[in-house]
Amino acid sequence: MTETLPTAPEAAADAAAVAASDPGPAVESLDTIVSLAKRRGFVFPSSEIYGGINAVWDYGPLGVELKNNVKRAWWRAMVQERDDIVGLDAGILMHPQVWVTSGHVESFSDPMVECATDKRRFRLDELPGTEDLTESDKRDPGIVERLGLKCPIDGGPLSAPRHFNLMFRTHMGPVEDDGAVVYLRPETAQGSYVNFKNVAQSMRRKLPFGIAQVGKSFRNEISPGSFVFRMREFEQMEMQYFVRPAEASRIFEEWLPRRWRWYTRYGVAERRLRFREHAPDELAHYAKKAVDVEYRFPFGWKELEGIHNRGDWDLGRHQAASGENLEYFDPQANESFVPWVVETAGGPDRAAFTFLIDAYREEEVRGEKRVSLALHPELAPYKVAVLPLLKKRPEIVQLCQRLVTDLRRDVMAVYDDTASIGKLYRRQDEIGTPWCVTVDVESLEDAAVTVRDRDTMMQERISVEQVHRFITDRLAAARQGEPAA
Repeated sequence: MTETLPTAPEAAADAAAVAASDPGPAVESLDTIVSLAKRRGFVFPSSEIYGGINAVWDYGPLGVELKNNVKRAWWRAMVQERDDIVGLDAGILMHPQVWVTSGHVESFSDPMVECATDKRRFRLDELPGTEDLTESDKRDPGIVERLGLKCPIDGGPLSAPRHFNLMFRTHMGPVEDDGAVVYLRPETAQGSYVNFKNVAQSMRRKLPFGIAQVGKSFRNEISPGSFVFRMREFEQMEMQYFVRPAEASRIFEEWLPRRWRWYTRYGVAERRLRFREHAPDELAHYAKKAVDVEYRFPFGWKELEGIHNRGDWDLGRHQAASGENLEYFDPQANESFVPWVVETAGGPDRAAFTFLIDAYREEEVRGEKRVSLALHPELAPYKVAVLPLLKKRPEIVQLCQRLVTDLRRDVMAVYDDTASIGKLYRRQDEIGTPWCVTVDVESLEDAAVTVRDRDTMMQERISVEQVHRFITDRLAAARQGEPAA
């Protein structure tokens, strides 16, 4: 396939330029987004009528549309628009030996400290004053005393850090004994590794090729928080790209700008993105090199997606533990070898959260505050709203319903008559609907309607018969548009 991309050094230089000065978040207070998300049906606290459950959230009618659109956009970029990546949906429950072999049972943990007075537990690296901790610091049993760390709730003394495994354990079958222990997967990637041979043979794939997955993962986080940024139940969008060892470094560098451009393609401002390379003592046990795409959230620079050169750790370990030959045979070179893996690891929860934050706008229009979500049309929950100027006129309502039915064949469209036209516009602005179609009394005479653009608030009169084509043409244009500056 042919693809034109900036080089990784160019993208890294861009990132370094913005990293030198903090651009500030798109929204100052996280509460602004949390409030909008609940009020407009994006995200609700899980089991709220029973007091909720910590770090689990439910996606409402608009939230599930937004997240599904994010997943579709990722799948289009990673699978549909490429000829070297195929999809997979592996099971959440896997043979427990998978997690022993991968290193998760032994080392998938975070450092935890406990307050001696109120018994609250915290992740060490989430405490105030630990922003610059290295991985060596996290393993230092004297780090609490050395930095003078105290409980952020009551100022009480903290214990020395101990490591807490993040995997959820459960039991398969009717008897809860050690032989029945299984784990809720903490990542989707292992499903791609254990299916490498199946995919390569069934799809007749030659290197390099990738396996993409979108699916649920579970992590028993010590101190989750920041809304949907860190949850115990979440989804991942991961791609494992299998390559020749000699090509791994080059291909790793090529994926950096490629993933950066996916976020800007769908509207994230470049000034609020940066690359951050992991320090040698920060690298995961499997990684040869790792770089995060970070976003400037209201609570600081945090990881949005990770790109990793995993070497041959994964396939090599699974081959040794299972006894199954996972080598790739290259007939041209007449040699067999264990492929290396370049991974891109993100998720629709964190991505949707980022798109929501970056799209938030406030402005004053005719003396009133106007809130809008400038979401890319591909990501917007509804693409178009059809609104009657007078809901008491049956002919107007009928025409609206006919338009909605026609539009719904291709896009998510909604009919709304629950307020005045001005309030209906504001409601659709706040949930990110790109276009509103208004049917008025004149529409009954001239068979025309008014189309209003969310971002410019400009209005255009077009015939009823043109509405469907008007909306689909603009969606197609947005899909093909250049990445946002």
